[in-house]
Amino acid sequence: MTGVLGIFIYGVYRAVTRKAFYSRSFNISLVAIALITAAIIIAIQSSVVISLGMVGALSIVRFRTAVKDPMDLVFLFWAISVGIICGTGLFETAVWLSVAVAGVVLLLELVPVVKAPMVLVINSTNADVESEICSVVRKHTRIYRIKSRNLTKQGLDMVIELRIKGGGDLVEDLGKLDSLHSVSLISHDGEVNF
Repeated sequence: MTGVLGIFIYGVYRAVTRKAFYSRSFNISLVAIALITAAIIIAIQSSVVISLGMVGALSIVRFRTAVKDPMDLVFLFWAISVGIICGTGLFETAVWLSVAVAGVVLLLELVPVVKAPMVLVINSTNADVESEICSVVRKHTRIYRIKSRNLTKQGLDMVIELRIKGGGDLVEDLGKLDSLHSVSLISHDGEVNF
């Protein structure tokens, strides 16, 4: 049941997150943490002495270095949990926990990642060129969002997030507009939800 609810949390997080950079590792770690915590609670229920020992053991654990990937925390927590659960003599629970966590992590790693959007940065010497820029962008892609507009006396700067394959034709078409000073199309390797 915990695995099913964990996968439900995974789906809801993936559907509702609106951050520019969706973290697949963090989402998978949510499911794994639900499973690991359930196994620890099962071990704690077996005895008051074990529960007090568990509190003491987990309070000793400190991460002195910055953990950059949420999956690293999952594996650390998983290893600590297996040690504690095996220490209580609940070997079957530790085995089931390990099988469940490994299965869920490997299964969720197979879920395809959405391709990252690109960022279009435009510098113009004319403040009235936004409609022309949008019509060219619309010609090359259906999905785009204007992330920023910066109007100065020298002109207009825009940042547009968009989905496009390649992008060379878009940059060429934008380069044909007389009032544009520069056009940059930037991609990143991060994970996203668009």
